[in-house]
Amino acid sequence: VAMAAARSVMRAVRVFEFGGPEVLKLQSDVLVPVPKENQVLIKVHVCGVNPVETYIRSGTYARKPALPYTPGSDVAGVVERVGEQVTAFKKGDRVFTLETLSGGYAEYAVAAANRVFPLPDKLDFRQGAAIGVPYFTAYRALFQKGRARAGESVLVHGASGGVGLAACQIARAYGLKVLGTAGTEEGMNVILRNGAHQAFNHRDPNYTEKIKACTGPGGVDIIIEMLSNVNLDADLQLLSCSGRVMVVGCRGRIEINPRDTMSRESSIIGVSLFLATEEERHECATAILDGVEAGWLKPVVGLEYPLEKAAQAHEDIIHSSGARGKMVLLL
Repeated sequence: VAMAAARSVMRAVRVFEFGGPEVLKLQSDVLVPVPKENQVLIKVHVCGVNPVETYIRSGTYARKPALPYTPGSDVAGVVERVGEQVTAFKKGDRVFTLETLSGGYAEYAVAAANRVFPLPDKLDFRQGAAIGVPYFTAYRALFQKGRARAGESVLVHGASGGVGLAACQIARAYGLKVLGTAGTEEGMNVILRNGAHQAFNHRDPNYTEKIKACTGPGGVDIIIEMLSNVNLDADLQLLSCSGRVMVVGCRGRIEINPRDTMSRESSIIGVSLFLATEEERHECATAILDGVEAGWLKPVVGLEYPLEKAAQAHEDIIHSSGARGKMVLLL
């Protein structure tokens, strides 16, 4: 009985109030969730950390989970149990998911079976935790919302982070000319190793002029924008006719001149993975798993933290000098 009782609780990060990183509390007596019908219980080996999780934790995001809650959506691990009606997975299968129901910053997490995918043998658990939100978001931004076509050019702003590197790899594989920005020399080198034809340092005061010199008078067809509250006004000057800015990330307000969209008939399009339909998610998953199989999709893992340092991870993902791949928590 004592052993059974010991197995029924786990370590997990809990949030009891919205606020700064300090509201992330590691608890060791959280009940292990039980998978219901069409659900899978995953023993988490690695959980990804995404910027959106810091916005949700702060209480400033449009979606507010009921308190208390466990953050985290991207996990990779091994199936521990399956609920009724689940036939696609069995205990022991290596899997990843981009959306947990119970929260990923934990030793065990429950996910809907249709949000769980087999983790290919050629990827480790750290890479598995770097697939979900970054690659699905990048594919959605480029193709489902951005209507990218081979031969077009794409500028990935903040290209050295998880979504940025995913966008570089995918765009390069699909035949686009890929330009990327980063804030450090190391970040620029990572971008160039992962699909970008050219890299620019966005801390250089003249970097937009260098991008214009690279693209010529035609401008860039698509911009994948991670920090639109800083860059959107300048982005509109870089676009081609019928160019489009895909807003993937934003941390505040910005003033723009709508005339800049009129002169090019350009578009500003918001991207939210949460609004993807089942068919769109299936399309993303198919393209991404095909990319892993073909060998061009290789998730880049950046900073790694133990679960007890989740608050530090939240601090660093917003305030560090420059990203170099997907940030993860190791369990």
